[in-house]
Formats: sequence, structure tokens, C-alpha cells
Amino acid sequence: MTKALQPTPTIDSDHPAVAAFAETQTQGAADDVDRAVRLYYAVRDGFRYDPYSLNLTVPGLRASTTLEAKRGWCVTKAILLAACCRAVGIPARLGFADVRNHLSTERLRQFMGTDVFYWHGYTAIELGGCWVKATPAFNIELCQKFRIRPLDFDGTADSIYHPFDLEGRKHMEYIRFHGEHDDLPLDEMLAAFVEHYSPSMTESPEGDFDQEVEDETRDLAS
Repeated sequence: MTKALQPTPTIDSDHPAVAAFAETQTQGAADDVDRAVRLYYAVRDGFRYDPYSLNLTVPGLRASTTLEAKRGWCVTKAILLAACCRAVGIPARLGFADVRNHLSTERLRQFMGTDVFYWHGYTAIELGGCWVKATPAFNIELCQKFRIRPLDFDGTADSIYHPFDLEGRKHMEYIRFHGEHDDLPLDEMLAAFVEHYSPSMTESPEGDFDQEVEDETRDLAS
């Protein structure tokens, strides 16, 4: 439990900006559950989901880096949430799973070379003696555009992706869980990326995800 409260090279909960953000978001909270829920929504909706914002280095993956950028992908947003929890004294870890995303954009699937998101990240938070999963990746605007069920979090039950969207289409399928870790297992994650993704995804991830979503959802609406 001690390790789940300490700063690490990526979960830099001791960074002044991270600590200040966490404190601001939790002012007036009644208890740890209330604090964790407030932090979850602050990270989920305050930072846009951007799968092209990959900087697979320790500095690029740090919570403080995502805080400054105001956007991130599943792993960096999970790191930020874990850092914020630790900053206010709530134990938190990083969890990982391979998931098949049936509703990603066509260009992203082509760019990745697969529809499986390997080492998708979420945050595991200890509350009331239990570890609960919290997935802050998709901001509410993205969910509304794609007609995806937004992931809510109440601090008592796991918040993981729904298998179907609001239209009944297949959305997210969990294939394999990689466990929960006190720090980012970067070498393992990078090895999986090299094995499964096209080189362009890890070496030069360029794209405008917001525009892709606008284009595809407009096509669906028409």
C-alpha cells in the first residue's frame, strides 16, 4: 500500500502543479470516495482523448506533462488520475488490458494496423478497503459524438468500457488483463507496441483525432 501512495518517475504526484490541481479539484470533498470521484471526472472531461499524442518516454508519459498538455491517451490519462489520487493521500495503481475497440476511427485502425488496443490503461483506486477500476480515457464530448455510453464512476463499482454503444453496436471487448502496477511497466508496454503495432504508430504518431471524429460522425449522421 505504501508504494501505491508514493511518487514515481511517471506518476509524479509530488509535482507542484499536479498537487495543486488535485487539491483544487477536491476542495470541500466529504471523504476519499468523494475526492476520487471528483478527480475522475476532472481528468475524464478536462483532458481531451487524443490517441496520437504518443510520446513514449518517461518525460512524455508523466502526469505533469499531461496536465500541461490538456490532452492525452488512455495510459497518460490513467497516470494523471493515479497521480492526483496519490497527491491527496488515496492509494492508486495503474491497470492494463488488451481491448478490441469496435468503434475507433477508420484512419486510426489503419494507422495502428489493428483494432486491438494493446496495454490499454486504467486507474485502480483503493477506497473503503477495496480496489476499484476507473477508466477516465474518453471525455464526455467524444462519447456524445460517437454515441458511446459514457463511463461513470461512483467510487464503489468498477468503471470499465461497455460492450455495446447507445445504438446497440459492439463497442469494447476485453481480451486480456495485464494486472495492476505501482508504476508504469514501460519496457513491457513498449515491447507489446513494437510487436503488435505498425512502426508509424510508435515512431511518428501524427493525426487530428478531433477532426477524424467530426468527419466520421458527420458521415454517420448523414
